[in-house]
Amino acid sequence: MAEGINVRFAGRLQRFIEARTGSNGTYQSASEYIRDLVRHDFEREYESQKEALYQELKAGAAAPVSGFLPLDVEDVIRDAKMRRAAR
Repeated sequence: MAEGINVRFAGRLQRFIEARTGSNGTYQSASEYIRDLVRHDFEREYESQKEALYQELKAGAAAPVSGFLPLDVEDVIRDAKMRRAAR
């Protein structure tokens, strides 16, 4: 069984969470609220990383062809085998 994470909030943060949960709030429990916050943060981070990768790929695709070396699949495989054998 996976180990959980316990977090304690006090004062203003506790009151803020309590206002968001229970019969008057959007969430049924503090756990549900925190899970939703973490899930959204996770999704933002994922989207940020995806955008950074896209920008890198876009820069590579826009690079002049003269900056690339022609490669042949057989040459790549042969070089990999030679490096492996040299170990």
